[in-house]
Amino acid sequence: MRVLLVEDDLALGGAVHDHVAAQGHAVDWVTRLDAASDARLTVDYDLILLDLGLPDGRGLDFLRRMRKAGDTTPVIIMTAMDQLSIRIEGLNAGADDYLVKPFDLSELLARLGAVARRYGGNPNPMLAIGPLEIDRGRRQAKVEGHVLDLTAREWAVLERLALHPGILVSKAQLEDALFAFGAEIESNAVEVYVSRLRKKLIADLIHTVRGLGYRLGES
Repeated sequence: MRVLLVEDDLALGGAVHDHVAAQGHAVDWVTRLDAASDARLTVDYDLILLDLGLPDGRGLDFLRRMRKAGDTTPVIIMTAMDQLSIRIEGLNAGADDYLVKPFDLSELLARLGAVARRYGGNPNPMLAIGPLEIDRGRRQAKVEGHVLDLTAREWAVLERLALHPGILVSKAQLEDALFAFGAEIESNAVEVYVSRLRKKLIADLIHTVRGLGYRLGES
């Protein structure tokens, strides 16, 4: 997933960034709302992690502007404000989930995954494509019962393809899911990860549409 992290606490922001990125997600981290607005004009994000108290304004006002403009990107609020009234205000403003600081990073990942599945139209973490079985909750893939040993980025590529079985996914879409702003991207990075996946999947499930992208599914 491509995730926008809006958090001005450098210690917490760094920890969240590193933990989410280590799972294979591309994370763009900003510390101000104006930077968040600029980032959203450039990238279509899969999810936003939003603090409420930023140096240049309130996260809730930012969220309300998003929803008023018709932006349905899922948003998880992260804040130290634990009053019930604030939680209700956040959910009523259009937030999809709410985490009170301090929180466990593993819980954040679980909530992130759950929200993403709901917006993907399939809250069930289990996917099946031919002999391939995917458990998005456990981040595990099996072929005919055999658990695949995947790196974080190999998993990210496989998950993005699996969310659109039989549908073409472009190289650019895969790059957006893998790399944050400023990351050095080798011209053949996607091809490398796809090649590694093909060897691990054994079955001929990833098909190349030359010059356009890739499609996951049986021939």
